Amino acid sequence: MKVNSDGLNIDETRMTRIKVQKISINAGFTCPNRDGTKGFGGCTYCNNQTFSPQYAANEKSITQQLNEGIQFFSRKYPQMKYIAYFQSYTNTYDTVENLLKKYREALNYPDVVGLIIGTRPDCMPDELLDELEKLSHNHFLLIEYGIESTCNETLQRINRGHTYEQAKDAIQRTHQRGIFCGAHLILGLPGESRELILSHADKISQLPLTTVKLHQLQLIKNTRMAQEYLKHPENFHIYDVDEYIDLCIDFRNRLNPDFIIERYVSQSPAELLLLQGWGLKNFEFTARLNKRYRSLQ
Repeated sequence: MKVNSDGLNIDETRMTRIKVQKISINAGFTCPNRDGTKGFGGCTYCNNQTFSPQYAANEKSITQQLNEGIQFFSRKYPQMKYIAYFQSYTNTYDTVENLLKKYREALNYPDVVGLIIGTRPDCMPDELLDELEKLSHNHFLLIEYGIESTCNETLQRINRGHTYEQAKDAIQRTHQRGIFCGAHLILGLPGESRELILSHADKISQLPLTTVKLHQLQLIKNTRMAQEYLKHPENFHIYDVDEYIDLCIDFRNRLNPDFIIERYVSQSPAELLLLQGWGLKNFEFTARLNKRYRSLQ
């Protein structure tokens, strides 16, 4: 099992192994379950402040965000290359013309060697995939799909606005064009038992994925899920750190060993959390998990 806690270091036939840093981009997109196309208010757990760095603000141009992000990292790592990470909201939710303009602006920036595009599985038309296939011939490209759960009942409950079947279809169509695919899942969503969570590993192991990101459920203030928890905490199982480590190890053992686990946890700003976090950085959590994993061998 390949594990990568934060940066990206993928060795594939189309890319020499080089150390790269992701630079998060907020390109000013929205989501179909925010603008009324599929719903309003977004996912019940969502607050984009939890994963958007200060330099990634949608009033700044893509070039400006890359400039500020690269300046931050290049002081310590002057030889680093970079991947523009279109992260906030749904980064394929626009006209193909406008999307390609933004992607190419990022690719034209010095030392940017590729793109990671975060999106929803119901927002990937074939017309856009045809254009992304062309980009992938000359640049590293990975599409990250927010699956979040393989259980349609859960997806409906958290207002995702798509099904797991749509996720499978989008990943298959992307893979057929030779484009790397990643998947996001949240472990610990309300209503999901431990065995149901582990079944996600069995299901996604059948998909042609390159990377997987796992996130523990975090309850963010002023979200609908936070309000649901305050009214009915009995509907939630909040994992402590050791229990979550054991869950991740069992998940990892059931996952396709060819997948790269890029992350086990997310870190939201403490002031946004409804409940106190574990006080561990991502690399500290991964080290603790790996120590526990080795002790079980």
